[in-house]
Amino acid sequence: MSHSGTHSGTTLILIMTVAVLAPLLAYAVGRRIPVPLVIFEILLGIVIGPDVLDWARPGELVDGLSQLGLAMLIFLAGYEIEFGKVRGDTLRRSVWAWLAALVLGLAAGVLLGGGYDKGVFIGVALTSTALGTVLPVLRDAGDLHGRFGTVVMAFGAVGEFGPIIAMALLLSGRKPAQSTALLAVFAALTAAAVYWALRPRPPWFSRIIARTLHTSAQFAVRFVFLLLALMLGASQALGLDVLLGAFAAGLITRLLLTGAAPESGPEILEKVEAVGFGFLVPVFFVVTGIEFDLDSLLAGGRTLLLLPLFLVLFLVVRGGPVWFLAPRDLGRRDRGALVLYGSTALPLVVAITTIGVDDKVLTAGEAAALVGAGMVSVLAFPLLAMRLRAGAGAAVPEPERITGSESW
Repeated sequence: MSHSGTHSGTTLILIMTVAVLAPLLAYAVGRRIPVPLVIFEILLGIVIGPDVLDWARPGELVDGLSQLGLAMLIFLAGYEIEFGKVRGDTLRRSVWAWLAALVLGLAAGVLLGGGYDKGVFIGVALTSTALGTVLPVLRDAGDLHGRFGTVVMAFGAVGEFGPIIAMALLLSGRKPAQSTALLAVFAALTAAAVYWALRPRPPWFSRIIARTLHTSAQFAVRFVFLLLALMLGASQALGLDVLLGAFAAGLITRLLLTGAAPESGPEILEKVEAVGFGFLVPVFFVVTGIEFDLDSLLAGGRTLLLLPLFLVLFLVVRGGPVWFLAPRDLGRRDRGALVLYGSTALPLVVAITTIGVDDKVLTAGEAAALVGAGMVSVLAFPLLAMRLRAGAGAAVPEPERITGSESW
């Protein structure tokens, strides 16, 4: 085995060690204060990375697994969204709020970045919502299925779907008209897949799912990953970002399993999540920590100043339109909590900055400031939102229960 292969193997062992340690730390700390698991994965990645202990350096193997982890993360984000609950006036308000945030974000990004190319990456990142981090908090608080939870679901869903569409349109390097045409072709393919997914499946399809669910065949799980591969391939063939394909695959999978295997669907999802959250997604977040430019932050200067500025911009750019366009039946405290939940951002910020650094548009320091601000938002905003809701008479969950949920 070559030296680089040996080094990749050692790095992978360290990454999986961190993946095991992170939940233990989250559980221990969660007895006092709820901290999302992803924070420990990134922080421990920083510790083993070049800027601290210098034990781990990504190679081809680790980079490939990290990219698969990112695709799985976005796939599960698409699966999380229940469009049946997101409709009507609330959906319209959430779409307008995100579009207003995009305009504000692009303006702020161009001003901060000193140009359109860099401004687009910064601006789109400022419009995202970490729905996967927020949902477990709402679930454990008993708010997920109430009116407030439905509103958060609507605004959060658009805060995940919108940036992915914006990435496909604005970050491709093509002319807007060409990107729109290719996106329309992809939308047509996705619509055809959705139509197919909603059609009744033949009886043998459900039977083989049930018969192989607990055998080595695992037909349903393999079929889900085939759908993911097909949508990734379609987006790549059209020159669109593969994250768009991953997100569409998640939407299609939910519709398919709901119709074809309603009883087995939750168990199939558990198996897919086991692959994602048990292996691939932690690799992505730990590698994010390894590649995090801690030196730039510690050196002070512009990078360190950008971190609190980005944190404020999450609230202003994403949260401002949410405040003004929130449904009128929400009180001031609930509206404030909605702003905080909607401004919580990290996974898509990591994804967007990763692409920006790879394309040599963003510097490692700017990416570190954005990711650092996202980490602070994930730590602080949900806690503040819960306290606002508690002041309005809502129940506050026990910290241990929060950290018991997987939040990405």
